[in-house]
Amino acid sequence: MREASGSEPFTPGRDPRPLGDAIDGLTTQLGWTAPLSQHEVLASWADVAGEEIARHSEAIAIENGVLQVRCESTAWATQLRLMRTELVTRILDRSPEAGVETIRFQGPDAPTWKRGPRSVPGRGPRDTYG
Repeated sequence: MREASGSEPFTPGRDPRPLGDAIDGLTTQLGWTAPLSQHEVLASWADVAGEEIARHSEAIAIENGVLQVRCESTAWATQLRLMRTELVTRILDRSPEAGVETIRFQGPDAPTWKRGPRSVPGRGPRDTYG
């Protein structure tokens, strides 16, 4: 009599499973659920925020539960700060595994005068006091 090796045809558990179920199980087992949800939030910013807002802003990163969004102007950053609670609620409804707790809106990068033709070595105007 032959021993059962667990790989016999027509035995229970040998039916094919849908690929989506297998991938979901693998991502859960490897702990990839949160990172994948975070990337989905970044990729679907236009769906979360809406077309108009997405034209004037861009989700750039999620670090320590904070979604960072770069806006094209300080006016847009201020307007989106007023909508922060609504946007966080939408994100939590769509992707609770992403771990987004709040959103930080930043305006465009301002020019710096630390280097270049207008920079002055030293402490600057403060060194004349005292």
